[in-house]
Amino acid sequence: MKIWFKMIKENRLLRDITIENTENDTRTHKIFQAIEQVCDVFDLGQPIWLDTNISEFKRHAKTRFLQDSFVEQITFDFLEMHVLEED
Repeated sequence: MKIWFKMIKENRLLRDITIENTENDTRTHKIFQAIEQVCDVFDLGQPIWLDTNISEFKRHAKTRFLQDSFVEQITFDFLEMHVLEED
């Protein structure tokens, strides 16, 4: 599985990273492991999955974590997560 994360501010890409997970694990575990990895790399607290994130991700394999998803104040507009490739 490959997941692309993009940190966006004012319609500009600040940072991005692609996380690849080839372990024999469930899709959900792979997604949460990727989020944990990207938060370590970007030095962020883990976002909270709101109902909008869940429904958007189910429909499009993509979601945006806005300020409402983070406990601490963020310095960007959103963190986007997009599944590029599934096992």
